[in-house]
Amino acid sequence: MRIRQIALVATTLDPVLEDLSAVLAIDVAFHDPGVGVFGLRNGVMPVGEHFLEVVSPKQEGTSAGRYLERRRGDGGYMVIFQTRDLDSRRRHFAKHEVRTAWEVALDDISTAHLHPRDTGGAIVSIDEARPWESWRWAGPVWREHIRTERVSGIAGVEIQSRDPDALSHRWSRIFELPRAENGALKLPDDGATISFCEAVDGRGEGIRSVALH
Repeated sequence: MRIRQIALVATTLDPVLEDLSAVLAIDVAFHDPGVGVFGLRNGVMPVGEHFLEVVSPKQEGTSAGRYLERRRGDGGYMVIFQTRDLDSRRRHFAKHEVRTAWEVALDDISTAHLHPRDTGGAIVSIDEARPWESWRWAGPVWREHIRTERVSGIAGVEIQSRDPDALSHRWSRIFELPRAENGALKLPDDGATISFCEAVDGRGEGIRSVALH
């Protein structure tokens, strides 16, 4: 399993995409019309073989809009893991009473969004891409947009919580990842790290930062 994509959420999409592109020297490869089913617009940017996505509500009453209100503004939104065996993962999630909030199965990718009340920390998706190196959500020509002059991949994600140690234990159990002494979890397929810290900024639980190579 590896981190393949991190989604951020923003009130206004285009200025955030422009800022990220300018600071990180990366390109927007795709605007996925499929996110319209969730009332969203988006932009997906390759970071080497990984991806940063920004989503933004385009209508009232979306879960992303409520998330923006709850967390008091733009920030981290979703961690998307890639697995080689989604069926096996599903059986493990069921064993630990982790519900699936949304799922889809296509020819080249299958996806399960986990219920955030069962995982805590962040919205989580588990995806099985076929073949492994492909990524439907970045569009048909994402490799043509890879730029690595400044950043070349996702090194990890930091999640804040009122009880980071308990959240670390929960994620270790749910995702079958060993804990380091500091509570961090390491992904086996890319070496990316999930770390946990106390929420002290008044924004509550969620993604605090993303580390890039």
